[in-house]
Amino acid sequence: MNITVYTDGAAKGNPGPGGYGIVLMSGEYYKELAEGFRLTTNNRMELMAVIVALELLKIPNSNVTIFSDSKYVVDAVEKKWINGWIKRNWKNVKNPDLWKRYLEISKKHQIRFQWVKGHAGNTYNERCDVLAVNACNALPLHIDQGYENQRETP
Repeated sequence: MNITVYTDGAAKGNPGPGGYGIVLMSGEYYKELAEGFRLTTNNRMELMAVIVALELLKIPNSNVTIFSDSKYVVDAVEKKWINGWIKRNWKNVKNPDLWKRYLEISKKHQIRFQWVKGHAGNTYNERCDVLAVNACNALPLHIDQGYENQRETP
């Protein structure tokens, strides 16, 4: 099965309230999702959007193309930065909780990332941006446990 996913993350302040937006498409299937968090970062929301989208897929071994305007996410995977992070046992890596979650779900599908320029008129990227920003402002905002827990540890 071929699936197209657009994702975006946003944060008002970095850290601050944040959210992600997702558009999933396959054939005639179209779904939008968004979720907001009370304290997080933009990069966490960019990565969280990808993870949640992949976790929603029901058919294993799908061919998934993910469009993201996040160089952080796209380059980490496509340029294989993540392999070095694993070799260093996540030392000095931001968001290891989410990267480990991504690695687990990524085993279930054939994934390709495509970077898209943000705020450049791409219909689905723009829609994800609206979803992400609206999620930042929506109540109730959820707790990004991974982020808030890591801030509490010395």
